[in-house]
Amino acid sequence: MDRLARETSEDWWEVEALYDLAFAPGREALSSYRLREGVAPVPELCLVARDAQGILGGAIRYWPVCVGGRRALLLGPVAVHPTRQGEGVGGALIRESLAEAARLGWTRVLLVGDAPYYGRFGFERLAGVEMPPPTNPERVLGLALAPGAWDDVKGLVTRAA
Repeated sequence: MDRLARETSEDWWEVEALYDLAFAPGREALSSYRLREGVAPVPELCLVARDAQGILGGAIRYWPVCVGGRRALLLGPVAVHPTRQGEGVGGALIRESLAEAARLGWTRVLLVGDAPYYGRFGFERLAGVEMPPPTNPERVLGLALAPGAWDDVKGLVTRAA
């Protein structure tokens, strides 16, 4: 069983290496990374999963953003080491971090990802929410952590102030 814990500064290089392993080269050129530039992640929601030997199995980060001027969380990246995929590590990271986000008072979360995977956590396509290009609008997904949190929230996703 993995132990989930808040990411620390000592975890940084290892988490970055996992993201490099899990994602294609040039990941930092994606539109979601432009939204993160110069903005600190939400530390309470950045988690790592380690096995009993302390080996990193997965990691998740969140960033504050604005959607049409309204506050939201941008989930990602989330990654699981290739040797640990299919064991529920990613699901545990997502469920725990979303529960903590709700406890902290966040009401809406968005991400760019695969609807079949993220749909099992309650994420749905967000019509009218525009990530900076070149993002496929079909992959812009959201989850309301409070009833109606996405009602009438539309517009461009921008960097948090």
